[in-house]
Amino acid sequence: MGFISFHNLSEADRVKATETLITQSTPTQDFFFMITLSILMATFGILINSMAVVIGSMLVAPLLSPILSVALGIILADAKLIQRSVKTILKSTGIGITASVIVTLFFASEIIAPEMLQNLEPSFLYMGVAIVAGFAATFALIKPQLNATLPGAAVAVALVPPLALIGVGIAKFNWEIVTNSLAIFTLNLIGIIFASMITFSLMNFYREKGIAREAIIEEEEKLEEEKIVEKLAKEFGDEDLETAQTISTEGKKGKQISKA
Repeated sequence: MGFISFHNLSEADRVKATETLITQSTPTQDFFFMITLSILMATFGILINSMAVVIGSMLVAPLLSPILSVALGIILADAKLIQRSVKTILKSTGIGITASVIVTLFFASEIIAPEMLQNLEPSFLYMGVAIVAGFAATFALIKPQLNATLPGAAVAVALVPPLALIGVGIAKFNWEIVTNSLAIFTLNLIGIIFASMITFSLMNFYREKGIAREAIIEEEEKLEEEKIVEKLAKEFGDEDLETAQTISTEGKKGKQISKA
């Protein structure tokens, strides 16, 4: 039954999953804003000793998408997709840790609740959980009828709390917290990528390299347009944002005509 589930996937489903994953992992301003919010929530949850808030932060974070994109890039042997995804992960990590450090410096008491630190011993069991969650997340992404289960996989793999704890550890000059949290985050990362690569391979995603390339080009054009609109908005002022968007759209059409 397992192999039937892996192989009864239509070409349209593979194309849609590829395009969705690349879109969701595009490093837009909105993406990094959500990363920042999720890390802030996790940090506050740690500082006030609220596991409910920490769990909520995992549901907000979009960090799982670029990690799955790395796995897809490896299966497709697409250096561009791998580079793009790794860059997004590194930037997200840097932004998240910085946000956590700032919050801890301004709002933390002298003592962090022991309950939040009791499971900080790195273990390969974390990788085991990450592998299972990676299978679940990739399978849910690919199967449209299972998309609603993606948040559960995001909670299971727990990518956000270790990043928040790294920031807490840096702010408190507690290098044991930093190293243990970094080790757990790395184990989770490796586990997810490994499981996702296997899932993409079993579902024959190696055929979708052309679709991935087209999706990346389209998303990069959107990013470029976003930068142009932002630049023009500064020149024209926020009141003339619509004018800036119109100029950007006309410029994009001009490029397309020149290419044709």
